[in-house]
Amino acid sequence: MGVSLYGSKPIQLVEAADSMRLFHPAMTVNPRLLVACLALTASCVISASANEPTRYQVPAQSMVDMVDAVQIPQTTLAPNNEWLMMLERPALPSVTDLSQPELRLAGLRINPRNNDLSRTNHATAIRFVRLADRLEKLVQNIPANARIGDAAWSPDGKRVAFTLVRENAIELMVVEVANGTQARRVTERALNGVVGRPFSWFSDSKSLLIAAIPQTRGPAPKAPSMVSGPLIQENLGRRNATRTYQDLLKTPHDEALFEHYATAEVARVWLDGKLDAIASGVVRAMMPSPDGQYALVQTIKRPYSYSVPVSRFALKTEVRDALEPNVGQVVRVMSDLPMAEDEEADPDAVRKGPRQYSWRSDANATLAWAQANETRKNGISDYFFVLSSPFDGEPTMLAKLELRFQSVIWGNDAVALVTEVSRKLRKTSTWRLYPSDATKAAEKIFERSTEDRYSDPGTPFTESNGRGGRVLNLSPDGRAIYLNGAGASNDGDRPFVDRFDLDRRETKRLFRSEAPYYDVPLSVFDSPQSGKTANANVRLLMQRESVTDAPNVYVRDLASGKMSAVTRFTTPKNPLAGVTKEVIRYKRRDGVELSGTLYLPATFKRGDDPLPLLMWAYPREFRSAEAAGQITGSPYRYVRPAFSGPLPFITQGYAVLDNPTMPIIGEQGKENDTYLPQLIASAEAAIDEVVRRGVADRSKIAVGGHSYGAFMVANLLAHTKLFAAGIAESGAYNRTLTPFGFQAEDRTFWKARDVYAQMSPFNYADQIKTPILLIHGEADSNSGTFPLQSERFYQAIKGLGGTVRYVILPHEDHGYRGRESVLHRLWESVRWLDRYVKNGDKKPA
Repeated sequence: MGVSLYGSKPIQLVEAADSMRLFHPAMTVNPRLLVACLALTASCVISASANEPTRYQVPAQSMVDMVDAVQIPQTTLAPNNEWLMMLERPALPSVTDLSQPELRLAGLRINPRNNDLSRTNHATAIRFVRLADRLEKLVQNIPANARIGDAAWSPDGKRVAFTLVRENAIELMVVEVANGTQARRVTERALNGVVGRPFSWFSDSKSLLIAAIPQTRGPAPKAPSMVSGPLIQENLGRRNATRTYQDLLKTPHDEALFEHYATAEVARVWLDGKLDAIASGVVRAMMPSPDGQYALVQTIKRPYSYSVPVSRFALKTEVRDALEPNVGQVVRVMSDLPMAEDEEADPDAVRKGPRQYSWRSDANATLAWAQANETRKNGISDYFFVLSSPFDGEPTMLAKLELRFQSVIWGNDAVALVTEVSRKLRKTSTWRLYPSDATKAAEKIFERSTEDRYSDPGTPFTESNGRGGRVLNLSPDGRAIYLNGAGASNDGDRPFVDRFDLDRRETKRLFRSEAPYYDVPLSVFDSPQSGKTANANVRLLMQRESVTDAPNVYVRDLASGKMSAVTRFTTPKNPLAGVTKEVIRYKRRDGVELSGTLYLPATFKRGDDPLPLLMWAYPREFRSAEAAGQITGSPYRYVRPAFSGPLPFITQGYAVLDNPTMPIIGEQGKENDTYLPQLIASAEAAIDEVVRRGVADRSKIAVGGHSYGAFMVANLLAHTKLFAAGIAESGAYNRTLTPFGFQAEDRTFWKARDVYAQMSPFNYADQIKTPILLIHGEADSNSGTFPLQSERFYQAIKGLGGTVRYVILPHEDHGYRGRESVLHRLWESVRWLDRYVKNGDKKPA
């Protein structure tokens, strides 16, 4: 039971302390008396909580500075490699921004005022910088502090289209980069953001495919004034297992609202404003063909489901003509799939029928898609098909895949790379296909465990082909590709660029990031050397950062090593300046190698008294100890001012152990059989290591986490006395509320009752004596982490006499974005840590 404090008192706070026990443990209590006394206890708690400040609170200024730190702009290279677009990102939105009207329908969250998806990120300004001479331009004719949604280069690199998100509409804007910076509106038609990005360039760079609000649309359906009858769902003996989805349709009125806001008119709009209608309906996706002749359009059909989100509704996929005189004409219905409410428990299960449609980017108009082999005979999981215009023949099968199709990167008629993956087997492979010759056998070029980051060969670089598509960035002689790797190693992540010969399967290292920098390759520029077409003069567009320097973009000549700055972002005022950052390694008692990133305040010196420490973690599942022991992260990355996670607490005198590995290792499907002992052993090892180093006081260590990390916190406090306090954000604590699986657990509750019971800290709430702070967003949309999870967990701990505080952040989703909420979360957390860790007198066993 809590106090609703929205409006003038926006934070809902409830707290209980173990000092409020009503009975001696040995007393025999009449059950009716117990109920009455518990009710009295609840009223006392509410009364006590009501005396606390319930408005949004602000933490220390150093934490405020971290929240308000200037964001580094997001950068995107033009297809012609001449300009770099920089999207300036704003500070956090206010809670008022988050409190805009919101409809939660079919798994979507819609702002009915402007027909956009709510809670989307925005930029406030657009700048361009020319690589050749660093000339900068600022886009004009947009409001100060504009809300800029999607932005995309035209295929020829001469223009940028972007959405201007107004209070009551989404407008399509275009700016010419070379001839000026005056943005202008292309069409008076408002766009429909419910479909995702509501525009795409055609290959001519003179027209765009858009999803517009229908001109004939009337007012939104009104809720019925009277209830006409009960709401009924039924299942007649059919197995229909689904995970715990949020924001589903619940009533016929919901259906009507969904259809009203999701219906769009797909059209081709020319830069002079001329508009050609192509299709209309509840649009799910749309893609123009590389030659500009066609548009692929996917629409949702009735009946709508009350059990699954829109991604599993009935779906029709069509190819339509996009040019006069036949604009809008259906060329071919590619598939017409029924609703998919039946989800298999198999972790590699996919939707039946054709899926993952895309255009072959190096061809005029060739569709590609994957389709499951439903029988899985002969070891085949997926087929990969293509079909070229005029789309009147039979599809060509390019590949039979042992695993599930993941992606394709096209090169030319002689090369395309298809990647397959299995979540169940933790395995991935990449195959070379010969698109012009389907009879030629596919060749496997890479294969590895998805857990093994050290053996990751990298991802192929792509380049624009001038028609709006991305193709393999082939070497000048056409024999090799370039690979962009994260470079995971025992030294941490060291990004690299390799040249990979497709025929010889030979790799040559061209670049690797070196200390004290963290260099991330963004693009490869290559040109033939005179008389040596097999080699190339390679330059990299790369982003460089260090522990003390914020990221900036450079061009690096690999032959000479010369680097030229493209951007000059200043390193913002950083309250974390001077902190010590170290990737530490240690072992679990069973020999598993573990690691984490240790941060120490700038004022701490070796030999000083140990500090209070906050450990912030997130468990992950592995099949092997070798993979679990691999190092993640880099000691040379910029220590960014962060508003989430544990880093802000460094400014308040806490040491932080960020992301200490908490591996859960086991055979496929049974990893969680030993979840608790492995989790506890990892926590013990981390504590032993920071104490051994003399940086932490064993009696003053807290543990925190978000989502599955919060679940970890609750389990550690329920089953150990290792910590002085805990912070659990947006977690799930009762696994019977996610009975068809969670995280990497694919067994249902009914197949693994003991595992679900043992892993649910709710079942052991009576053992939680360590103070725990629960924080949850009131509008959490993440599958499984309903706010009810924290509410019931709080009630259990409170009813059993534990020390607990429960903070509900109004209008917040799974992650917290409102500035007031973020600051309040820090205020609550540091107050909790100071009370029970820094200044606490309770000593963990």
